[in-house]
Amino acid sequence: MSLPLTSSQLWRWRIAIFAIFTASGLSIATWASRVPAIKVALGVDNIQVGMMLLGAGLASIIGLSLSQVVLARFGARRGMLVSIFVFATGVLIVGLGTDAFHSFPLVVIGLVMFGLGNGSVDIMMNVEGAAIEKESGRTMLPLFHGFFSLGTVLGAGFGFFASLMHVNVLVHTAIISALLVTAGIISIVNVPVRTINLDTPAHQSKPGWRERLHTALEAWREPRTYALGVVMLGMSFAEGGANDWLTLAVVDGHDGSPALGAATLAVLSSAMTAVRMFGGPLVDRFGRVATLRTFAAAGAVGMLLFILAPNTPLMFVGAALWGAGVGLAFPIGMSAAADDPAKAAARVSAAATIGYVAFLCGPPLLGVISESIGILNTLYILVALVVVSGFASGAVKPLPGANVGLGHGDKH
Repeated sequence: MSLPLTSSQLWRWRIAIFAIFTASGLSIATWASRVPAIKVALGVDNIQVGMMLLGAGLASIIGLSLSQVVLARFGARRGMLVSIFVFATGVLIVGLGTDAFHSFPLVVIGLVMFGLGNGSVDIMMNVEGAAIEKESGRTMLPLFHGFFSLGTVLGAGFGFFASLMHVNVLVHTAIISALLVTAGIISIVNVPVRTINLDTPAHQSKPGWRERLHTALEAWREPRTYALGVVMLGMSFAEGGANDWLTLAVVDGHDGSPALGAATLAVLSSAMTAVRMFGGPLVDRFGRVATLRTFAAAGAVGMLLFILAPNTPLMFVGAALWGAGVGLAFPIGMSAAADDPAKAAARVSAAATIGYVAFLCGPPLLGVISESIGILNTLYILVALVVVSGFASGAVKPLPGANVGLGHGDKH
């Protein structure tokens, strides 16, 4: 059993996990914002850029898969610190490969480390966020994911400033890497040791890590894991598709300019961030199922409006509804997976893996399909997936004994 936390300890724990979510988003946007500069510095073509992206994506999936081993071996607390060091080192190596050695293979190695670390920490920070929900008795994972989105905004802003001031990639990534490591160390110091997260207090005997891994893998045998996976898969597919293909849909599908595409993506991202920042109280007021179904409907309507929009204002409205509609599904799914504290870490890890694989693998599949039927027609697939997720939302209903996401009308 873990010792009860004081209000000060709980507050520091929350701030620490907010910081880790932000750091993850910051690292991703740092790489993404400097892709054009990296391409020029290395003298590579789009195919090679695609290979770099593929390397990072595959490494992220491997990191997701290995996260359960890391959780079982080290617990979430130490596992997060190791993962942060790995992806921060990867960010630095990308800069070294770009400007110090002008080496395409070295940049790929950096991206592989970046993907491994980020994929692994994504699972563990969600495990920690779910544990904080249980401790505080209210829905908080949407807010944590809002801070991830905030991190991507900060990273994009820093990247824009670095490009504007002609700061080379190495200097930029070295600064960000140092920030990531510093934030990681300071944050982990304030994360308490909790057995719910597979951490082992010093005064307790430590079960064998193979035994803990067996416990972690049991979640994959439970039907509810896959029911939650259906909800998260469709919504994550729609979110990943928006991030990677919305700007191209504006340019190629609606004959807009690249600047209009970027502005539309900013509208979608802002709506998603706002819903995540302020969506927790809605879940606590109306319950998980009603909230998720309402937002799924809004997201489907928004995507249809975006696809069919005859003018720019309606396209912006559609993008905003799209972003708002899919923004809560992943954190609500994580919260639902953690309803049983005894199995929270294993179930959150399993459900998050399904969602992240869809997020990472979905966009490339959309690209292949769009070559045959066009980008706007391809987006109808996302509409169908979001509708399916909405109908499957009953899977997120709180389990008996859960204290989060009930809605006022369901509380006894």
